[in-house]
Amino acid sequence: MHLRFSQEIKSLLQRLAEQHLTLGDILTETSERGFSLVIALLVLPFLFPMPPGLAGPFGAACLVLSAQMVLGRRSPWLPKKIARYKFPRPFAELLLKNLQRLTRILEKITRHRLAKIANNPLTWRINGLCISWLTILLMSPVPFTNPFPTVGILLLAVATIEADGLLICVGYVLTALITALFGFIGYALWLAPSLLPSIFK
Repeated sequence: MHLRFSQEIKSLLQRLAEQHLTLGDILTETSERGFSLVIALLVLPFLFPMPPGLAGPFGAACLVLSAQMVLGRRSPWLPKKIARYKFPRPFAELLLKNLQRLTRILEKITRHRLAKIANNPLTWRINGLCISWLTILLMSPVPFTNPFPTVGILLLAVATIEADGLLICVGYVLTALITALFGFIGYALWLAPSLLPSIFK
């Protein structure tokens, strides 16, 4: 089974490795699918070791797109400064090499299911809301946590493209679990200053 997501992301990355496409070019070519495709393309690097400082600009672009989903837009738009961003070719080549592992997993778990949920206009908005929230968590300065919201965002992006209502519901549950994890980490960090003196007595 070959998914639209894996085919389109692979095709985009191959083109990015050969020529300098901007995010604006990709959105123009992919239309409504561009929301999920570009969001997936922007967060995909955070599954792997990446240089610091990318979460800010990539996260900002994700927030702009996901906020438009919340508002019910079907034609994506990016500010000119973000739309002109070009992925460096070595960067695209690296992602292309790592993509095969992710694609194998996705092709095992994704199907066209629960169409009433997947095609509901309200689901589109809720997906955008969850992706926005997970992007905020991705941009937070908590170390070593990037893969958690990244997995949630990718899951929702893929489920949206593939119209997999069951996977969308799983994405909502995962969003709640990731939120609870960050809440626990935040609570632990808040308690740390008061606990450390007693630990080192």
